[in-house]
Amino acid sequence: MSNRLTSKDIYKNFELISCSWKEEISKYFSLNNLRNTFNFLENRLSEGIIIYPSNPFRAIHITNTISKINIVIIGQDPYHNNGQANGLAFSINSNSHPPPSLKNIYKELSIEYKQFTFEKEYNLISWANQGVLLLNNILTVEDSKPMSHKNKGWELFTDAIIKAVANDNNPKVFMLWGLQAQEKERIIKNQNNHHLILKANHPSPLSANRKPIPFIGCNHFINANRWLHLNKKNTIKWFFSKKSVDCYQNLIYPQY
Repeated sequence: MSNRLTSKDIYKNFELISCSWKEEISKYFSLNNLRNTFNFLENRLSEGIIIYPSNPFRAIHITNTISKINIVIIGQDPYHNNGQANGLAFSINSNSHPPPSLKNIYKELSIEYKQFTFEKEYNLISWANQGVLLLNNILTVEDSKPMSHKNKGWELFTDAIIKAVANDNNPKVFMLWGLQAQEKERIIKNQNNHHLILKANHPSPLSANRKPIPFIGCNHFINANRWLHLNKKNTIKWFFSKKSVDCYQNLIYPQY
């Protein structure tokens, strides 16, 4: 199935956003303002430009109510190569070659959970189904042109999503990887101060091992699960382990 956006996809998938999401987002952003973004997308498509993904709103389709969200991971913009972007930040379609950032995410998981041998499933739909909001700051991109849809209106929309989630009284974990994501810390704290904010460099090879906060070795996945456990929230099963063990308990307090 193609991951290219069509004009029909834009409106069909917008209409599929749940009423509860639209109501919460509308407290911070007029959804009518997306008309300019949609017009821009339609104009680019009419010029024969290839745009990804086919469903820009997939992250909030899957986590269809804010109360279901336990963790928020904020990305930059979708992968810009054919067949990769699937509407979830950092995630790709199962038959695609993993980009370097996603490889580093699994490298970090393998460090944090080194006692496990686990399958590397680069389609992160299982995370989303467990209440992880995988939200890109910008929701569309042109083929082979990273950040090509910057300042086209998506940032105001996704900021409203972040505000709505942060304003929820249920405590959540926000993973902010890289400077763009960390700019959202102010938004989160302005809405509510009872969430856990974890910061590290972006998992890109250009920054994953660099100061000030290397992504490799950040322990975000374990720390998030420990915090959720302490707050009596469902922890996240980050991977499928081949070991026949109590995986959920070990995801919180791994044995070394």
